[in-house]
Amino acid sequence: MQIGKYSLDDPIAAIATALSPAALGIVRASGKGAIDLASAIFSKPKKLKEAQGNTILHGWVLDPESKKEVDEVTVCVYREPKSFTGEDSVEFICHGGTAVVLKIYRLLIENGFRAAEGGEFTFRAFANGKADLTRAEAVNEIINSKTDINIELAAGRLSGNLFSGIEEIKHELTAVIAAADVEIEYPEDEETSQGAFSPDLILRIIEPLKKLADSWTAEKIFIQGAKVVLAGKTNAGKSSLFNALLKEDRAIVSDIHGTTRDWLEASLNFNGIPVSLYDTAGIRYTQDSIEAIGVERSLEMSRNADLILYLCDPKDILSAGSLNKDDSEFIKNAKAPVITVITKEDLLDTESKEKIKEILKAEKITEPIIISSKASNGIKALSEKAYSVLAKNTGSSGFSKTASLGSERQRDAVQKALDVLQTAYQNSLEGFPLDLIVEDLEEALSFLGEITGEVRSDDILDKVFSGFCVGK
Repeated sequence: MQIGKYSLDDPIAAIATALSPAALGIVRASGKGAIDLASAIFSKPKKLKEAQGNTILHGWVLDPESKKEVDEVTVCVYREPKSFTGEDSVEFICHGGTAVVLKIYRLLIENGFRAAEGGEFTFRAFANGKADLTRAEAVNEIINSKTDINIELAAGRLSGNLFSGIEEIKHELTAVIAAADVEIEYPEDEETSQGAFSPDLILRIIEPLKKLADSWTAEKIFIQGAKVVLAGKTNAGKSSLFNALLKEDRAIVSDIHGTTRDWLEASLNFNGIPVSLYDTAGIRYTQDSIEAIGVERSLEMSRNADLILYLCDPKDILSAGSLNKDDSEFIKNAKAPVITVITKEDLLDTESKEKIKEILKAEKITEPIIISSKASNGIKALSEKAYSVLAKNTGSSGFSKTASLGSERQRDAVQKALDVLQTAYQNSLEGFPLDLIVEDLEEALSFLGEITGEVRSDDILDKVFSGFCVGK
């Protein structure tokens, strides 16, 4: 049977672990006849063919042609339907390393298996009813998780909280459709139909669906990460802060103005939010054409940031008695949230710090973070503030442990269902014929079915599984 680009008829094999020196490597296979085919390269073929599901055998992988031993292995045996894919499956656990893992994989391919496509094992789990699309997507989320919060969010969906939430809404929507059908079928029978349907029934579904749609806004930053840009004039201390946050010397630090001429990128996390951190060229007018390109890139990156850490040199503020005009305009006109960071705290006394705060307050800039990258003072407070701003900007101070969305695809389907339901609700208030309203309700039900995979197309399946690695 062919579904989209995947054929369910062929037994498939793939390497499930990274091709690099390691303690262990895994080569997995699944499909009709998979156990019998795998026995051709195992030193105990009869035992493998007769093995019960959920058992482990010890032996050797043998080259069928040369009869030479390849590696000592354990083989995990799974019988349908009690396997990840819902099919007969085997997993060869061998010693890690490029050559030996590739050798075992090639022997399987030479003995009746087809090379698996990316995500094909998880696709088969979906096709065989072992997982719905929300759980399938959660598998890939866990694989790509960067923080503990990523893992927790994905694990909730893998355990079925989103599936259950969608099913509950679908159940309520089906009941509303049934109520409308009663009034359509028995318009004259007041005892049967009167009061069966009302616009309020639709409204009760719209509310939880709105919360579900909003959950993506609140959670995508934990999944996709945030773009945080270090901006400011030359020699404000951007590169020093970049290194301090990373706890390594990635950027060149110098007293010479214009040292950073292009942006540097690194990954870290602020209390669980994965972040792409960018050190950028100092913002100033320059006749140096190369530096000018770097300055323009800095401005462009700031325009596309989720958060800007704008660094100011305290000497400039104290000597002028005010914030530099360019700094002030940048902070006030930025599209993204800005945290004003005063650097070189180790050179300031208490009186100077208070004076700077008063000057900034007059500029309507409150709660600046004063740091010393050199002494690591204020770095923790800055990280906590960055987390707070990013989380607040999503509409959430944290994340939900209840049903929540994990992908743009899911968000799009929920929004389509929500739009149709809001139209149906408005039309029902205005007295539109019930049969037209039922059409909208059924369309909304179809959109919700796309989330779990009950309603599917080749395009939807390709979108879900194209991002998977081979072997999963």
